[in-house]
Amino acid sequence: MQDRLAGKRQTRFVACEPAACPTLTKGRFAYDFGDTGETTPLFPMYTIGHTFVPAPVHAGGLRYHGDAPSLSLLVKHGHMEAKAYTQNPVFEAAVQFARTQGIVAGPEPAHAIRAVIDEAAEARESGKEKVILFNLSGHGHFDMQAYDDYLAGRLPEVEFRQADVDAALKQLPPVPVPG
Repeated sequence: MQDRLAGKRQTRFVACEPAACPTLTKGRFAYDFGDTGETTPLFPMYTIGHTFVPAPVHAGGLRYHGDAPSLSLLVKHGHMEAKAYTQNPVFEAAVQFARTQGIVAGPEPAHAIRAVIDEAAEARESGKEKVILFNLSGHGHFDMQAYDDYLAGRLPEVEFRQADVDAALKQLPPVPVPG
């Protein structure tokens, strides 16, 4: 990223998130609280509102209403893209990864695995050679029930409801964001 920011490279960066809690892809860049109790300072971030209650999807740590200010600024200024995925395609990718690499990934990094598989398939179909690097940040040893639910066909597809996001965004603090 440092080389991209310095204009030395045009590396493409993609942040992945669950479609049930789409802070980067459907949220707003605004000042918001880091917690529902409104006890933290306000942070400039992409947010879907601190009062938003996400669906109980298996994407655990990705079910937060906002994103880090640094990540949010990278997306806001076009240095990073964002993609959202529903949980069944994410678990499909995680199972494929486990079968080929022998690593059971957690649901959070499995979103990146889904993106990597999609990028590789697109490169193969277009005939373009691509170097794809991703960060595997956690194992899925505590997520076996989620894998069992997926493999047994019990994992529901959950997407956010725009009305819930709209209601939560109305609760944002009235603090202007500088251009």
